[in-house]
Amino acid sequence: MRRNQRKGLPNFTVGILVLAFLAAATYLGFTKSIPFRHHYTIEAVFPSANNIRPGSPVRIAGVDIGKVSGVEHLSGAQAAVVQMRIDTKGLPIHKDARVKIRPRIFLEGNFFVDINPGSPSAPVLGDGDRLPINQASGPVQLDQVLTALQSDTRKDLRGLLRELASGLSGAGARGYNASIPYWEPAYRDSAIVNDALRGQVQGDLAGYIKNAGATAQALDRNSVQLKSLITDFNTTAHAFAVRDTALSDAVGELPRTLRAGQPALDQLNAAFPSVRRLVVAARPAVRSSGPALDAAVPLAREVRGLVSPPELRGLTADLRPTVPALTRLNQETVPLYGQVRSASSCQNEVILPWSQDKIQDKTFPATGRVFEEAAKPLPGLAGESRSGDANGQWFRVLVSGGNYAYPLGTDKFFLTNFPLEGANPPVPKDHARTPLRPDVPCETQQPPDLRTVPSPAPEGYQARVPNTPQAKAAQAKALQETVDFLRHQIKVTGSNLKVTDQPLSLDAVKSLGGAK
Repeated sequence: MRRNQRKGLPNFTVGILVLAFLAAATYLGFTKSIPFRHHYTIEAVFPSANNIRPGSPVRIAGVDIGKVSGVEHLSGAQAAVVQMRIDTKGLPIHKDARVKIRPRIFLEGNFFVDINPGSPSAPVLGDGDRLPINQASGPVQLDQVLTALQSDTRKDLRGLLRELASGLSGAGARGYNASIPYWEPAYRDSAIVNDALRGQVQGDLAGYIKNAGATAQALDRNSVQLKSLITDFNTTAHAFAVRDTALSDAVGELPRTLRAGQPALDQLNAAFPSVRRLVVAARPAVRSSGPALDAAVPLAREVRGLVSPPELRGLTADLRPTVPALTRLNQETVPLYGQVRSASSCQNEVILPWSQDKIQDKTFPATGRVFEEAAKPLPGLAGESRSGDANGQWFRVLVSGGNYAYPLGTDKFFLTNFPLEGANPPVPKDHARTPLRPDVPCETQQPPDLRTVPSPAPEGYQARVPNTPQAKAAQAKALQETVDFLRHQIKVTGSNLKVTDQPLSLDAVKSLGGAK
């Protein structure tokens, strides 16, 4: 042997290393975990864990995420604590998680722990935390199923299977196969119904579930009646079975009935919005009806005493001479109320809409509606009636000559300082009023239309007074004759009024004081 040849490991050392490697590989092959490493563990309390053992898999949605590391039976209680070691891929697990022990293969006897990790909004379950027993459930064994099925139940189950076999035998199976093409519209319509059950606005589904819970509680409280309902349903189903031919004929007529009833159902569906609005509008009245009825109870109690036998005799004796007169009054007031109804309807349908109208006139536009404009002349009339009362003995008459003259008949003229632009409302073409129709109800007539087209102004003449001595003398003469005429009229009537032909000045106005 050469001196520079390197020496290898001793055989003993190589054997030790090989044994250590085989031990590590064996451990990893059976335990599938790395030693000397901390693992995430949780616990769960099961009502029974007889079918689970250490090493059983732990799964989420069929994927292995850990295994059972230990099972501890609680003394004095029918419960067991199962320790589970969870891999990183199975995290996180929340505090509202639920665990179940399920069989791996039916009738094989192997079980695993199925975990529902819970909702993301719930807190995360910490290392070493424990899930309570109300979040865990054990498997249902076949003997438990057979124990739950008592003799009566097993008898009914045999009857169900026998009738199902009888129904599917012969033409029943062919009929079942023939019904498969109708499943698609049935499932589609069922989906539409289920979608409608969700409601139209936020909270409809929650209200439905709440009311369904109340209904289920009511059914649970009345278990005897529910049993009777099922028994009666069995009787009804037997009656249908006896009359299966007539029922088949009725089902055959159902499509035509549905086609005929579809328009009515559409109209009923269209009426639902109005019904909902009516319900909303009637809700305050319904709520207030309770206090109103409570307040009416004392009155009803007093009325009950009034119509008691001792009081009723005296009341009847007092009403006997009055009732015939009231009867005649009611009969005679029927025509009056008919006229009152017509007048009220005329007021509501014709007069009030007309009073809300507004006169349209380009030259003299109205600022308000008819009922507002109609009262404006009244203050002027009231002021004119006070021209000679205790508030003063002076009134002013504006005597002025206009530049435009319009005929008012044969020998009279209307004078104005500005030319007339038109006549509104125009004179009817036939110079006659609208004929009065007493045979036509006022309530059926149309309100008056205040929109008019002004007719042309009558032909007038423009007066031009020449600025000559003769014209001024004629104007002074006319003024003097007017003053003399007024003084004569005051003297004849014995009034204390005064007339002057002097122009009104500012000093004269101040001297009047409070006179108007």
